[in-house]
Amino acid sequence: TFVVLPPATKNGCVVFGKNSDRPAGEVQEVVYVPRTSHGANAKLQCTYIEVDQVAETSAVMLSKPAWMWGAEMGANGHGVCIGNEAVFTHLNGSDDNTERLLGMDLVRLGLERGKTARESLDVVVALLEKHGQGGPCSDIMPFTYHNSFLIADRTEAWVLETAGRLWAAERVTSGCRNISNCLSIETKMDLCSQGLRDRAKELGLWDEGKGDFSFRHVFSTGEQDDRFECGKKLLQQLSQSASFSEKDMMTVLRDDEICMSDGAFVSTGSQVSVLSPVTSERLCCHWFTGTPDPAHSVFKPFVFCDDVVSSRLIVSPVFENDPAKKTPRFKFQVDRRHVLYRHHERVLKSMQEGTTKAG
Repeated sequence: TFVVLPPATKNGCVVFGKNSDRPAGEVQEVVYVPRTSHGANAKLQCTYIEVDQVAETSAVMLSKPAWMWGAEMGANGHGVCIGNEAVFTHLNGSDDNTERLLGMDLVRLGLERGKTARESLDVVVALLEKHGQGGPCSDIMPFTYHNSFLIADRTEAWVLETAGRLWAAERVTSGCRNISNCLSIETKMDLCSQGLRDRAKELGLWDEGKGDFSFRHVFSTGEQDDRFECGKKLLQQLSQSASFSEKDMMTVLRDDEICMSDGAFVSTGSQVSVLSPVTSERLCCHWFTGTPDPAHSVFKPFVFCDDVVSSRLIVSPVFENDPAKKTPRFKFQVDRRHVLYRHHERVLKSMQEGTTKAG
């Protein structure tokens, strides 16, 4: 997940981008949800658990695994974008299988309830501290993880990284920043969970006599993520001209070292957003693929406006007997491919066989 801010961007915009790297075969749909008012004491069913609903939720455009309530990435009508990444920490364990909020639920909740990046951050951490994170993160294979988030609006961005219910956040106001499948916040913590250092000492993860508190060094299990470093260098290279645009972000997402084209995990969907300055009359524009592998996908534009009509061709079918909504879960599979996904499969197969040319 990537963000580039002025003065490195064209026209003073903020440019956000993300590849959603998920289990191969998982279908990602692109769903528009309008602004909605909710009654007093209303409840909201997320992927696994129920939480209190708020009085009003913002219009959102979400790129989401079709089986879950939450989203891998998306944008809202106020010009906020959020994407998450899986991270692994010393606090991961068997308790992660307990059904709580998924990181993807927190992405959607932050978009629905926050009007700025900071508001969305506050929403996410409040829900994280209250409900925790947990539950199976795939309907195909058994795995769980903790989460990091990149939250951007038209003026700034925040990196939020978590370990269980503990968290740290770093504010980004210029230049470029990226996150991947590793903790990246070190000593620059602009916000953090209350009592973070004391809790780390109680867990035996930090001794203040051994140096400054680094969130990454304290909670990381030590995994190296080459794609984090590759993405960082690529952003720096492409932003040197101070005219970074949506085309440059698409180049980043399609890069061989960034995009996952095959294997057990692939880039199942991608998003690029251009967030116009608050002083500009230009609308924010959001581009989604809705199909795997951005190197072989088309980014389709979307803007929030009155009377939005969203395509049903990128929305997965609904199943009355859905294995993701029944317990015990995931006892059988259903075909969640939407119309665009099926067409993309056919065309990609023809291209690989040499019977159709890319155009």
